[in-house]
Amino acid sequence: MSLTIPAPGSSTSDAPVRTYQVRTFGCQMNVHDSERLAGLLEEAGLVRAEGGQADVVVFNTCAVRENADNKLYGNLGQLAPIKERNPGMQIAVGGCLAQKDREAILQKAPWVDVVFGTHNVGSLPALLERARHNNEAQLEILESLDVFPSTLPTKRDAVYSGWVSISVGCNNTCTFCIVPSLRGKERDRRPGEILAEIQALVDDGAIEVTLLGQNVNSYGVEFGDRGAFAKLLRACGQIEGLERVRFTSPHPAAFTDDVIEAMAETPNVMPQLHMPLQSGSDKVLKDMRRSYRSRKFLGILEKVRERIPHAAISTDIIVGFPGESEEDFQATLDVVEQARFASAFTFQYSKRPGTPAAGLPDQLPKAVVQERYERLIALQDRIAAEENAKQVGTQVEVMATAAQGRKASETHRLSGRARDQRLVHFSVPAGAEVPRPGDLVTVTITEAAPFHLIADPAGPAEYSVRRSRAGDAWDRSQADSCAVPAPGPGRGAKAVSLGMPVLPLRSS
Repeated sequence: MSLTIPAPGSSTSDAPVRTYQVRTFGCQMNVHDSERLAGLLEEAGLVRAEGGQADVVVFNTCAVRENADNKLYGNLGQLAPIKERNPGMQIAVGGCLAQKDREAILQKAPWVDVVFGTHNVGSLPALLERARHNNEAQLEILESLDVFPSTLPTKRDAVYSGWVSISVGCNNTCTFCIVPSLRGKERDRRPGEILAEIQALVDDGAIEVTLLGQNVNSYGVEFGDRGAFAKLLRACGQIEGLERVRFTSPHPAAFTDDVIEAMAETPNVMPQLHMPLQSGSDKVLKDMRRSYRSRKFLGILEKVRERIPHAAISTDIIVGFPGESEEDFQATLDVVEQARFASAFTFQYSKRPGTPAAGLPDQLPKAVVQERYERLIALQDRIAAEENAKQVGTQVEVMATAAQGRKASETHRLSGRARDQRLVHFSVPAGAEVPRPGDLVTVTITEAAPFHLIADPAGPAEYSVRRSRAGDAWDRSQADSCAVPAPGPGRGAKAVSLGMPVLPLRSS
């Protein structure tokens, strides 16, 4: 049976439609790359698998921590007997781990059909077809970007919000991080291209975007404008219909006052900041080659809160970096206590081959790292609970999302994100309007926990819904997926965005 992937726009009425699944490990950059992969596969004629075993399974991998390797090879091992029973099935591995391990993936898992890297995401459909035609695995790893990812087709995960890459790669040399060697030096998109993509998202119904980059606030370095990121934030404020703008992640060393001013003065830039700390010890920060110290970090937070009093600030922290003493770890606890983070992504140091830190002396015993990690978690959980408790009694605007909490079937609550990115589970009073994903709900917080807030309105008077363009887009997408015509303007929203949109010039 032929399993040829149809060319874009072609029709093979006698051939079965092939299905795909993309499994994503890693950060927001990986999630956004997976949207590109899904768009490429759908443009090539495949459809997302809704149940059962997919014909094509793509792993989009991360290489930041050691457990990423274990997770990938564990998943590949589970698929080996399935593929043996279904020889027409194809497996592809891409992303940072593929860029790093290369031939090793095919040696450890010879049933994999395609291995591709971070710089040639757009090659996936051709590599799958070549592997099928030649009946042998295809390995293609480029050392530099061939096509900027934003020019590729995209299958967005949500119609009401979207990721927008403003740069790829990183110019920093943090000793623990393998990302620069896998994604290359920073490449910046031109502001007009970014704004055009945002406008296209808004035109399709999105009301929220998140700007992505390894270090978003160093944006502009490639074309020589150190103030480019602040200007970009302000330009986002001029896009009609765009209600929420977020960004991740900035680097403390490059975080400047003009960015804080742009955040404070641009109404649709949300009162939320993710600022990676990594360590509160100046010695460890030096060993990490993080070109800032704890005093500067706390000073940035102080300035942000002075201009944006209700900002929720989150962070990343690594525990157990080589040579970290108990005194160093205590310095981290002290900074966490002072910083009052709304949330923190905490990690145990993971030795990554190829990074300078992997060769440092004084690698800490696992038991020491685990004990410190547990102390940090306990401290941050307490702080998060205390900070969330301050939200009880306040009125918040929540954008409803399609994702629901684990206990939604028991509590009958819906979920969404407040303007400051806090997760809110809320109930709908009897007789009140039920929001669609993308609609905006105003509720009063009635209960708090370390990782979420709860709003249970006593009645319709304590609850209101603002129907949004994003909710309308959700209705259209649901109608399209069920082949039911959607009423009103804008019917027939595109499922796949075919690359970088070009907008007509506007007179000033």
